[in-house]
Amino acid sequence: MSKYSSLINFVSKRSISLTAPCESKRNFRKFMLINKRGSRLHKQQQAKSPNPQLEIDHRGVRPTGYYLNGRFIKVPEMVPEIIVPDLKDCEFKPYVSYKVTDVVQSEFTSEQLFNAIYSKKIISDFKEGKLDENGSPLEPSEEEKLNSEEAIARAKRTGSDIF
Repeated sequence: MSKYSSLINFVSKRSISLTAPCESKRNFRKFMLINKRGSRLHKQQQAKSPNPQLEIDHRGVRPTGYYLNGRFIKVPEMVPEIIVPDLKDCEFKPYVSYKVTDVVQSEFTSEQLFNAIYSKKIISDFKEGKLDENGSPLEPSEEEKLNSEEAIARAKRTGSDIF
């Protein structure tokens, strides 16, 4: 035997195998099989039991209630409500053209908000003499009657422009 005959075994060659690479054991741990086993009736029975053996994965969907003593209490406020405006008589197109020029607007400050909302009423009350000796209005508007808790609650209501 020559010294080159041992190198022949290290030559790589291509081959095709028609058999399965793993004939006996299969590794199912790498496959996500969440909520795939069991019938629908079996899952419903386990969901009703206080200690379900099979963990039910909701895939990121939030529940519309809570569990209390093994019973599910549905809360109507937690059910998502999709509000779609009626666009039957709308003249606008449902898209924004790329030809539209960019609108550059500075940040709306608290001073600008005060000037937009309260300054006109304060000036008119001052000119008409409707202020007391402390500078408070004698006839306050609805916004001026609010205390801080009511104003915060009104700002956090649905439909406010706080976000």
